[in-house]
Amino acid sequence: MDSMWMTLCVIIYLFVVGYLGYRGYRGTHTATDYLVGGRKIHPYVMAMSYGATFISTSAIVGFGGAAGVFGMGLLWLTFLNIFAGIFLAFVFFGGRTHVMGLRLDAHTFPELLGRRFQSRFVQGGAALLVFIFMPLYTSAVLIGAAKYLGEQLAIPYEAALFVFSIIIALYVIMGGIKGVMYTDALQGTIMLAGMTALILLTYSKLGGVVPAHQALTDLASQVPEKLAKGGHLGWTSMPKLGSPLWWTLVSTIVMGVGIGVLAQPQLAVRYMTVKSRREINRAVPIGGIFILMMTGVAFVVGALTNVYFFNNTGKISIAAAGGDVEAIIPMFVKASMPGWFSVLFMLALLSAAMSTISSQFHAMGTSLGRDLVEQSLRKGRASGGLLATRVGILIGIVVSVYLGYELEKQFGKTGTEIVARGTAIFFGLCACAFLPMYIGALWSRAITKAGAIAGMLSGAFASVFWMLFVHEKESTALLLCKKLFGVRSLGIRMVEGTEPGQMVEQFIRHGKFIWAFVDPLIIGLPLAVIVTIVVSMLSRKFSEDHLRRCFGGLAKAKQAS
Repeated sequence: MDSMWMTLCVIIYLFVVGYLGYRGYRGTHTATDYLVGGRKIHPYVMAMSYGATFISTSAIVGFGGAAGVFGMGLLWLTFLNIFAGIFLAFVFFGGRTHVMGLRLDAHTFPELLGRRFQSRFVQGGAALLVFIFMPLYTSAVLIGAAKYLGEQLAIPYEAALFVFSIIIALYVIMGGIKGVMYTDALQGTIMLAGMTALILLTYSKLGGVVPAHQALTDLASQVPEKLAKGGHLGWTSMPKLGSPLWWTLVSTIVMGVGIGVLAQPQLAVRYMTVKSRREINRAVPIGGIFILMMTGVAFVVGALTNVYFFNNTGKISIAAAGGDVEAIIPMFVKASMPGWFSVLFMLALLSAAMSTISSQFHAMGTSLGRDLVEQSLRKGRASGGLLATRVGILIGIVVSVYLGYELEKQFGKTGTEIVARGTAIFFGLCACAFLPMYIGALWSRAITKAGAIAGMLSGAFASVFWMLFVHEKESTALLLCKKLFGVRSLGIRMVEGTEPGQMVEQFIRHGKFIWAFVDPLIIGLPLAVIVTIVVSMLSRKFSEDHLRRCFGGLAKAKQAS
């Protein structure tokens, strides 16, 4: 009976999504419509699209499960998401991006950077980075969504992956950004309803807010020995300052995702879709509430699952889930929630995945078709820009689906772990490669073309190098360091012993700093900032005419708002 209701709800949901995609298609007549929604999108639609694109299944299932391990410390990510990802992004970055994008007639994030720095290399290089690294992130989200959908509807993973991708592909390719944002608004609303119900039902199940949190605090004595050695002090406390778990939580999860959001191409383009800077300011409270209810609820519920599982099984969450971090939230929902909520939660996860994937498909397609092929390689002389973009989207979809199929074959049940890891990797890479250049583009007249290029390349190369050879999580999974140097991380080689337990022991007993725990963001971002500034000081500045074209309208727009 439950399966029948789930199937019926999914059919109705997909029908509505198809209708909204069709509306986007009917309203798309020009390249500006296809790429930036004609610059006339409503602030509610913009805010919900931004939030739904930002929050994928990784935030709800992946990072929610991580909260079951790390505890309430992940709420610092919620704070940073709201402060940086909404307040700073909308009020400061959004307004300037909108005005400068309008003055330079930019339709994509790489195009904005390329025209600001008068460089096809900047535009093409940014587009290439997006197209190379985003498919891994996209395929990871596809894996999580297809696996969950397949399990709920009792269909094979391959069938779920294919059908899921085809549906998204249709409304993205045909409807462009309008089709994406209209469906995002619906999906964001469903996600908001699902997470609101989840937090209310969780507190009801655990006896109320205060008893639930007190019970979680009292579980500190149940922290497993391995986590305790890594610096875990309980689920309502931060890990020990400077411990391996502290570095993982702060540098990889909180800072990597919380700061990286500012330079996400698929998010930055949203600022160019509204009528004015005033519309962006109106979207701030909508976006802030949405992010609070998405990440805040996921992290609080993720931590509180320890209370539920300990009360009912005598085990903490990670033990009850058999060591599978990403199984914690689905297990909790299945075991503790009423049947009707399973349908709502499935639609919420489906919405989270579809909204993120559709925006990724659009960003990959515009990066390849418009930014790289048409604008950079063909120097803007092509007349079929819309066709090139649609072909680019199709290629991005094919690559992502292929990776989703192959990664699932290779990693099996760890597919949703790839979601959380892929999110952190891509967000961190964007911060290192794009953020210094992006900030310089919006606020500084002194950043030069050479400085922007040097900063982008140094940030990208440093981030990728650290990922491949030093940071233990990625270097171990990617295997290249093991093949070339015989050790899974060069950061491990810097201390005595090569086993995780020995690394932790060295750190705790002798205070040795272990570079293998330091996220690529901590290395790549400062390096990119320094290189951008230094090279800009030594290279030729832009003409006053170009700077007036870029900045001349910002002061007026600020007064008008």
